[in-house]
Amino acid sequence: MPRPDPVPSPPQSLVDRFLRIAKWLVLFSAAIAAIAVLFVAYSEGTSDINVLLPTGIGVGFTMLLGTGLMVLTFLSSRSGHDDEAGRKQTKDD
Repeated sequence: MPRPDPVPSPPQSLVDRFLRIAKWLVLFSAAIAAIAVLFVAYSEGTSDINVLLPTGIGVGFTMLLGTGLMVLTFLSSRSGHDDEAGRKQTKDD
């Protein structure tokens, strides 16, 4: 039985593109977290650090994770790595 081919590594340009986009995602996530903290502080009328700090960390991490995974999905789709996974194998393969 032939051994399967190893998983191809992404080209360096794809990694560079993701890192460039990731810088913007960190800024975007920090801005959304700051808005969430301001909203909670204004609506609750509190400046308690035990409420505002977890809110900022939770919202920031959630935004970063969600947008980061979406960017990885789009970059993976554009690179063509997903084309081979969707193709059915025949007996000739």
